[in-house]
Amino acid sequence: MTTYSPKASEVTRAWHVIDAENLVLGRLCTEVARLLRGKHKPIFAPHIDTGDHVVIINASKIVLTKGKAASKGVHRYSGYPGGLKTETYLDLLERDAAEAIRRSVRGMLPHGPLGRQQIKKLKVYAGPEHPHSAQNPVTLKLAAATAR
Repeated sequence: MTTYSPKASEVTRAWHVIDAENLVLGRLCTEVARLLRGKHKPIFAPHIDTGDHVVIINASKIVLTKGKAASKGVHRYSGYPGGLKTETYLDLLERDAAEAIRRSVRGMLPHGPLGRQQIKKLKVYAGPEHPHSAQNPVTLKLAAATAR
C-alpha cells in the first residue's frame, strides 16, 4: 500500500468566521493556526498548504489572562544596535488589536515559504464588520474566557 500525498489541485478551502469577543488570545490563536495549516482535515500533509481561510472579527475585545496584558512584552528589532523596541500587550491591543492576533498566529505557523503562504489566508478585523460575506463563511463558536 502506498502513502497518500495530496496535490494542490485536490485541496478545497472553506471560510471560517470566529468572533473573538471575550476569548483568550493564546487559545484563540492555537485554534486559528490549526485551521490555517489544515490539521483538521484528513488529507493534511505538513509540506502542502491544505488549510482554510479564517476571518476573525471583534479583535479589539480579546483578553489575556492573569495580568499578562500589562506585564508581557512584544518586541521588534530593527537590526541596528540599540534598535530593540518593546511595548506591552496592553499598549499593542489598544493601538492595533488585529496586529496582536496576527503576530501571535504567525509565531505558531511554519517559519518559511509555507508559513508565509498560510498567513495570507488570515483576515483580522477590530470590529464586527467584514467584507467576506460573499464567500459564505461558516461561523465557529469557541468557548469564551471564564473569570480567572
